[in-house]
Amino acid sequence: MTEQVDAVVVGTGPGGEDIAIRLAEADLNVVAVERRLIGGECPYYACIPTKMMLRASEVLAEGRKVPDLAGQAKVFPDWLPVADRIREEATTGWDDEAALRRLETAGVRLVRGTGRLAARDQVTVSGPDGEQTFRARRAIVLNPGTEPLVPPIEGLSGTPYWTNRDAVTATRAPRSLLVIGGGPVGLEFAQAFARFNTAVTVVESQPRPLPAGEPEASQAISAALREEGVGLHLGRSVARVEHDGTHFHARLDNGQVLNVERVLVASGRRTDLGALQVGAAGLDENARTIPVDERMRAAPGIWAIGDVTGHGAYTHVSVYQSRIAAADILGREAEVASYRAVPSVVFTQPEVASVGLTEQQARERQLNVRTALTDITTGARGWIHQATQGIIKLVADADREVLVGATVVSPAGGEVLSMLTLAVHAEIPVRTLREMIYAYPTFHRSVVTALAALHI
Repeated sequence: MTEQVDAVVVGTGPGGEDIAIRLAEADLNVVAVERRLIGGECPYYACIPTKMMLRASEVLAEGRKVPDLAGQAKVFPDWLPVADRIREEATTGWDDEAALRRLETAGVRLVRGTGRLAARDQVTVSGPDGEQTFRARRAIVLNPGTEPLVPPIEGLSGTPYWTNRDAVTATRAPRSLLVIGGGPVGLEFAQAFARFNTAVTVVESQPRPLPAGEPEASQAISAALREEGVGLHLGRSVARVEHDGTHFHARLDNGQVLNVERVLVASGRRTDLGALQVGAAGLDENARTIPVDERMRAAPGIWAIGDVTGHGAYTHVSVYQSRIAAADILGREAEVASYRAVPSVVFTQPEVASVGLTEQQARERQLNVRTALTDITTGARGWIHQATQGIIKLVADADREVLVGATVVSPAGGEVLSMLTLAVHAEIPVRTLREMIYAYPTFHRSVVTALAALHI
């Protein structure tokens, strides 16, 4: 039988959970569909536990500096406190009971299972109790999230390789680790484990890590990782993987063989739109993303939010989109989506934070580009902290005399980025930014030096 409801939310990642609660609190009859954990990757396998890992590794790195700065200390890494904290404090043993209570308190009905479109206004859920079909009177919201993308490397399938989910649940740091992929996920895990005395090697097929960002940022973080002993094989790929029962043997495309205890696949993520059967709504099931308009509309009666929209695989983007979609579904006046100032942070040390356009993207848009680059290690705060790597790069539209992009590689780079995100979002004139008073000595004071070099 088909049950009539007001709204069906397929997927309860951060955005899906948020919009389900918003709609329910507006007195809509809402069904949320989830086949895994309420909250998605972020609280259980990504944002929160990985930053706990990185925080622990940061404490180790700081402890190792004591002989140079403050006296005598010896550091003995132990992964068990990290694993215990992730299990007990962050994930409650990977249990989503608290999240379920949030939904139910708001009036949301959760249905466990895999949802797929049965028609433009219908969702069928396959779960432990069989199949159920719901017809949505007001809205269907698609928030399917993503799965780790496993590259078709010969021999990899069938081996006990890790994805981010396995690495987060590890109860000890491996003696050696090969990370396939030099993006944000790969680099964060690489540095965290390296600081726990894991011999880490990263293989990235592009000529530089974080290839979507500024080249100067890639150069700075590469140097920082190498200083900590992380091996980087750039412009290389893994051709074949074997597992002998205890170790992996990975052959690179240049013939080199890496023998490691663990392999972590961090080569991207994907959504299977075919499994979601979006073709029932006239959408392309072979596409990588679902196109949406400025109010998150994907098709009549269907909204999409989160990673699947292609506007950044970030929790903050998903929740931003959920607010806009909820207002549209409820017929309320609200802002339309704007992505000119989407911030992102890679939580390595130094952090790699960026917002807006890179220099290359700005030139591709045929803007009258001006750039400026400053070295934060030469500033007072960088010198105090003995920072060895760090930059601030600004990208400006000289015709409008505003910033259109910025990148910060620095301790607390994500915090430094906040003022630059505001500048890009609000299109604050460069002259106004120059006239501000910047606290001394701070990392963000290096923005003053960069602004002076813009020459606009």
